[in-house]
Amino acid sequence: MDLHDLPTPALVIDADALDANLATMAAARPGARLRPHVKAHKCTGLAARQRDIGHRSFTCATPREAVGMAAAGMGDDLLVANEVIDPRRLSALAALDGDARVTVAVDSEETIRAAELAGIHSCLIDVDVGLPRCGCDPADAGKLADLARSSGLDVRGVMGYEGHLMVLESRAEQAERVAESMSRLVAAHDEVGGDIVSAGGTGTYDLHDGTGVTEVQAGSYALMDTYYATLGLPFGQALFIVGTVISARPTHLVADVGLKALGMDHGNPAIDGAVVWFCSDEHVTFAPAPDVDRAPSSVGERVRVVPAHVDPTMAMHETAWLVRGDEIVDRWDIDLRGWG
Repeated sequence: MDLHDLPTPALVIDADALDANLATMAAARPGARLRPHVKAHKCTGLAARQRDIGHRSFTCATPREAVGMAAAGMGDDLLVANEVIDPRRLSALAALDGDARVTVAVDSEETIRAAELAGIHSCLIDVDVGLPRCGCDPADAGKLADLARSSGLDVRGVMGYEGHLMVLESRAEQAERVAESMSRLVAAHDEVGGDIVSAGGTGTYDLHDGTGVTEVQAGSYALMDTYYATLGLPFGQALFIVGTVISARPTHLVADVGLKALGMDHGNPAIDGAVVWFCSDEHVTFAPAPDVDRAPSSVGERVRVVPAHVDPTMAMHETAWLVRGDEIVDRWDIDLRGWG
């Protein structure tokens, strides 16, 4: 099979670009220094590639991801880096005991009590380092750790996510502000204890040397998107949505890749040699870019659409097709989707 045999829209991964991205990150942050975040791809096939290159611990966003990773034999050290209150989902994590090591993030008395009641054994104290999302006040981290230990939980350390700093135009400003955020996390760790200081993402993966961070939770680096591409990181674009031009006018063209196939919270996708006008439910409308010799131009032509945000894009598809050029070399189920 090749790309022209696939019904569109089809989610496609360039196998060579993926392998290069995995190797580049493994060289920069080998082994346990990286805890790849599977929310970025929701695919145990891709996670297995990350494991094979040396990463044995993984970050999950949902209990569903953790359960799926354990079922696929990758439960050595799973962190659910998100607060979970639902007793059914916490019980599903606790039931993995013996088959997987699961650690959950907690940031309040309520999340600690929920973990205790479900029979969870390990936690990290989630600390707010500047992104106004989950995480406790750094000043409260120590007392929460004491409560967790008194409740029978093993407090392995702290985590914090400087998501507000992932994409900044000035690399110098980014490094300075990451260091400031991590100083809050390390100060909290001094009160909490444990072996782990977990933080970071693709946009800051190389800014944590000397900050006290022991592991980085990067995920998007494996596949990339146009949002992260603006940073000039050493990772190539490996993810595309292949579409078919279904309508052509002198002024514009339309392909069958729309809002239901793309994560759009970071803006429009990109098409090589074209200017994207807008997306609707099932369509992307675009025009050839000025002064481009070769641009999509006719009905039936295939186009590669590059998403602006990899994570929600992956969650919209059931299958990923691995290709070299136009040849399909493998297929992976995107099997960690949903919350079930």
